[in-house]
Amino acid sequence: MIRGRTLARGVATGEVVVLEEPLSFWGGVDPGKGTVVSEHHPQFGISLRERVLVMPSGRGSSSSSSVLAEAIRLGTAPAGILLREPDPIVVLGAVVARELYGVELPVVALDEMDYRSLSPGDIVSVDAKGSPATLQSGLG
Repeated sequence: MIRGRTLARGVATGEVVVLEEPLSFWGGVDPGKGTVVSEHHPQFGISLRERVLVMPSGRGSSSSSSVLAEAIRLGTAPAGILLREPDPIVVLGAVVARELYGVELPVVALDEMDYRSLSPGDIVSVDAKGSPATLQSGLG
């Protein structure tokens, strides 16, 4: 079992998608489709929808939080987000969506070893209702 620091509460289960680089939701993600649209990102075109997003951190504009909240509202957001470095902009998007729309998206910070233990295609269950958050991998 993996333990992490709860940054935004919630529970999720889904297939892991690992991004090689940080991602800005503002200009980097289409909130209507839940896909990476930044042509400069190594995972351009990949779907984040209903998957557990694993990435080093968010990147860029404070407007990313509003794009993430909109994707959550539309049901196109990742099921959960696991970060190597805490990112307040990503957390804000999840918190705003919880407050405005009543939808929780867990955001969890992991230590380096646990972060690197997750691979694309893994199925993980995230429980970030309290702290520490727990993850179970290898469910699929």
